[in-house]
Amino acid sequence: MPKPIPGSICIQSSIILTPMFYRLCFLLLGALAGIPSAWSEVVHVEIDSRQPVLGGQSFGAHGSYEVVRGHLYLSFDPSDPMNAKIVDLQRAPRNTSGRVEAWTTFVALQPKSLDRARGVALVEVSNRGTKFSPLYFNRAASANLDPDDPNAFGDAHLLRLGLTVIWIGWQFDVPDRHGVLRLHVPNARHVDDSPIMGLVRSDWTVDAPVASLPLAHRDHRAYPVVDPQDVANILTVRDGREAPRQEVSPDRWAFGRIKNGHRIPDPTHIVLDGGFKAGKIYELVYRAKDPAVVGLGLATIRDVISYAKYDNTSIFPAKLGLAVGVSQTGRFLRHFLYQGFNTDEQGRPAYDGLMIIAAGAGRGSFNHRFAQPSRDAHRYSAFFYPTDLFPFTSATQLDPLQWQSDGLLAHLADPNHAPKIFYINTGYEYWGRVASLTHTTPDGTADIAPLPNERVYHLASAQHFVGAFPNATDRVGDAPVYRGNPLDFSGNYRALLVRLVEWVETGAVPPLSTYPAITDATLVSPRAVAFPSIPGVAFPQTIHVAYRADYGPRWPEGIIDEQPPRLGPPYPSLVAQVDSLGNEWGGIRNVELRVPLATYMPWNLRTGYAGGSIELSDFVGTVIPLPRTDAERIARGDPRPAIETLYRSRQAYLEQVRAELKNLIRSGFLLADDLDHALRRAGHTWDWVHALER
Repeated sequence: MPKPIPGSICIQSSIILTPMFYRLCFLLLGALAGIPSAWSEVVHVEIDSRQPVLGGQSFGAHGSYEVVRGHLYLSFDPSDPMNAKIVDLQRAPRNTSGRVEAWTTFVALQPKSLDRARGVALVEVSNRGTKFSPLYFNRAASANLDPDDPNAFGDAHLLRLGLTVIWIGWQFDVPDRHGVLRLHVPNARHVDDSPIMGLVRSDWTVDAPVASLPLAHRDHRAYPVVDPQDVANILTVRDGREAPRQEVSPDRWAFGRIKNGHRIPDPTHIVLDGGFKAGKIYELVYRAKDPAVVGLGLATIRDVISYAKYDNTSIFPAKLGLAVGVSQTGRFLRHFLYQGFNTDEQGRPAYDGLMIIAAGAGRGSFNHRFAQPSRDAHRYSAFFYPTDLFPFTSATQLDPLQWQSDGLLAHLADPNHAPKIFYINTGYEYWGRVASLTHTTPDGTADIAPLPNERVYHLASAQHFVGAFPNATDRVGDAPVYRGNPLDFSGNYRALLVRLVEWVETGAVPPLSTYPAITDATLVSPRAVAFPSIPGVAFPQTIHVAYRADYGPRWPEGIIDEQPPRLGPPYPSLVAQVDSLGNEWGGIRNVELRVPLATYMPWNLRTGYAGGSIELSDFVGTVIPLPRTDAERIARGDPRPAIETLYRSRQAYLEQVRAELKNLIRSGFLLADDLDHALRRAGHTWDWVHALER
C-alpha cells in the first residue's frame, strides 16, 4: 500500500486490504497532504538519510558529494491535458482535491554544497529498478552507492563533471529485492468500484526441463489469475517463434507451484503434468483484474525533473535536466517522447537532453491496461508484446501499408520542447531490435536524416553490453568461436555524455551522426552481408523483425483485446555491411576494429540449445580471434590474415592502437582521460588472444 505521508492515518496492516480500503486511503492522503505545490506535482519529500561520499573527499571544482535517500510523493490531475495519455488514470482513486496520488523511492548523488553544483541534473531511468550509471559512466565495480565504498564510485567521472544524478522508481512491478527502486501506484476500477477485468499473456522459452513457471517476467510481480477455472485461461505450446500453437488440455495443467515435492495452489505460477519440456515455447493467456495505472511511471519521470528545475524548495535543484536510459529504459524514453510527456502539467519543458542507449527502434509496455514493463519482445523470448511499434523515427513518416503517418516527436504539446537527443545503438540492436528503422523509411528503401536536435550513433560490431573476455566454457564447437563479445565501447558512453552536457549547456555542437546508411551501401539486408567464410561459423538465417501487429479494436485506447496479437506484414530489418574480417562498417569503429585481433560479431546463435538452435541469442555477440601464425591460418583454412603478418610485436600493435585512440579522441568519441584505460584493455586483448587454446 502507499507509504503514509507523515500525519496520515493510512497505516501498514497485516490484514488483507481490499481495493475499497486503498481508495479510502488515497482520499485521506489527499486530505492530509495539503495543497499541491504551485511549482511541481511533487507534493512531499521525505529524506531518510544524507551521507557524505568517501568521508567528504573533494571532487575538483565541485567539492565533496553526498548520497541522499528518501521518498517522493506525487499527485496527478486527471483533467489536465498533459495527463490525458495515461491509460486508466480517470479510473484511479482520487483524493479530496480530485487528484491521483503515487509515491516512490529515490536516491540522489549531488555536491554537498549546492552552490558548487553545475546545475545540470541527470535522471537515470533505472532499468528494472537497478542503477547502471555508476557502471556505465564511472567504471564502478558496484552500483550500490555505498558512500564508504570506493568501488561504488570508480573514477568518479559523474562527480568530477559536477552533475547531480537522480535515481527514482518508475516501474510498479519490479522484483522484491533490497535496494530496488519502485513506484507505488493505485489500481484502476470502474466508477461503481467493481473490478476491471482483462486478458494478460505470459510466455516462456524453456531451455531446460522445469516443474513450474512464474506468470511474471524476470522475477517481477505478476498479475494474479482471477479464477483458475475460467475458460478464458488457455495454455498453448509450440516448437518455434511462429510455429502453430497447440492447446494444452486443461486437465494437464493448473495454477500452482511445487513446494517440498508437492503441488500447491498459487495464482502467480503454473504447473504441468510431467513438467515443462526443454526446447518448447509455452504461452498462457489468462484473466486478471484491477490493473495498475502503469503510465504514471512516465508522468513520474516527467515530474521529478520539473521538481528539480522549477520548484525553489527542491532538495536537488537544477537549471537543466538530462535523462539517460539503457535497453528497457532507452525504449521507455522513446515512449516518453512519443506520448508527449516532455511538457509538464504547467506547460513547461521537462528534459533538455536525452541519452537513449541500446533501444533500437523499440518502445514498450509502459502505458496500457495490464502492461508488463519488463516484457521486451526479443527475437526468441517474450514474443510479440507491444514493443517494436510504428513510428520508428523522430521525424514524421508514412507507413503506406497501414496508410498511417506519425513520428516520435509528432505529439509534443509544444515543438519548442523537443530535447536534444542522442540515439546510441550497438550492432546487436540492428540484429535484435530493428535499429535500422530509426533512420530509414518504413519500407527500408531510403535513408531518413536525423533532425537538427538529434544525433544517431552506431557502435559497430558491439553486442548489447560491454562483455568480459570469454573463457574455455564459452567456446562453441571445435573451432575457436566464442559466445560473448568483449569489444569495449564504455569509453564512447563516457565521452558522449560529456558531449551531450556541453550541447545542452553551451550549444557546443557534438560530433555528427555516424551510422550505416543505404546511400553508401553500408546498410544492407542480412543476405547481402559479405561475411567471410570462416571455418566453423554459421551466419544467421534469421533476424528480429517488427510486425504490423493487431492488438484489437481498443488498442488506440491502451486496451489489448487480442491475446496473442494477430501478426501482419513485417517491416524490413537491415544491418551493417562488414569488412574483409567480418567487422562492421558504418558508425563508431573502436580500436578493436581499427587495429584488429579478432572478428567481433554483434550476433550469436543459440547453438547447442534444445530449441531454436538457429535463432539469435538475446543480447550477446560472438568473437573469433584471428589466427596467430600463418601456419595456423593455413591449417584452419581461415581466409583472414594471421596476427604475425599484421604486427611485428605486441609493442608494435600497441603503438597502432595508441594512434587510433588519438583519432577517436579528436573525433569526440573518446575522452583524453580514457586513453590509458583503453590502451591497457588493448594489451589485455593481445594477451587473451595469444593465451587461448587452439
